Amino acid sequence: MNGPARITALAVTLAGMVLSMSGCDQLQARDQLNKGVEAYKSAHYEEAIGHFQKATQLDPSLPMAKTYLATALAQNVVPGLDTVENLKTANQAIDIFKDVLVKDPSDVNSLKQVAGIYFQIKKLDDAKEWQKKVLAVDPKDPEAAYTIGVIDWTEAHENTLTALQSAGVNDDGEGNLKAPKKVMEPLKAQNGPLVDEGLKYLNDAVANRANYDDAMAYLNLIYRRKADVDYGDTAAVKADLAAAEDWRTKAMGTRKANEEKKNAGPGGITMDSSGNLK
Repeated sequence: MNGPARITALAVTLAGMVLSMSGCDQLQARDQLNKGVEAYKSAHYEEAIGHFQKATQLDPSLPMAKTYLATALAQNVVPGLDTVENLKTANQAIDIFKDVLVKDPSDVNSLKQVAGIYFQIKKLDDAKEWQKKVLAVDPKDPEAAYTIGVIDWTEAHENTLTALQSAGVNDDGEGNLKAPKKVMEPLKAQNGPLVDEGLKYLNDAVANRANYDDAMAYLNLIYRRKADVDYGDTAAVKADLAAAEDWRTKAMGTRKANEEKKNAGPGGITMDSSGNLK
């Protein structure tokens, strides 16, 4: 065999070996992926993370491997805990989800996951930004709209408590009419945009899920913050508090109906309009 022929034969042999090794890695990657899924289902998240990491190392192109890894990491994030380790886990998950989104910017699951992790580690502005990205892809997503409303209320509520504390006044949840004007006027300007946005998104949430009792409960709360914003306008404050009470009543009634429906379950005994069991 002449020189060029030997080189060609060697190249073919090496190519075959590479393909064989690649195929072996892919099989091992899928095995690790399956083991990770089983561990995740059993709530063994650390074990699942290990399997998913191996799967991505063996076959970086394996569909869902990165998503599963990020999801398992996200499951290990403790809400509200600001330790170095917890924030490291949160940021690892966020980075992997963002990597997934590079290839598929409209992946709603990854968008929601990033938003959710930011919310858990109290990066509320980032959480709001990513929930708006969810709505850009799915405008009728009730959870995304609800979460934005919750964030707006949370920030407005914290602003109110801080402002009132400086004046030695407790929040009465009814417009704080007894609070000094020098405290309430700046608070109106600070909370006005938050209240307006929160009302919009919470109403959107209820519009897209008619039995969304949690969103109704927050509409009650945010109308009480609107009463602060309307400080000085007696009629507007009265209307705000009436709306708040209306939403509180709706939330309680809807929650009761939801619980009854859930407890009845499939095959539960019900009555038709004539009073007959069916």
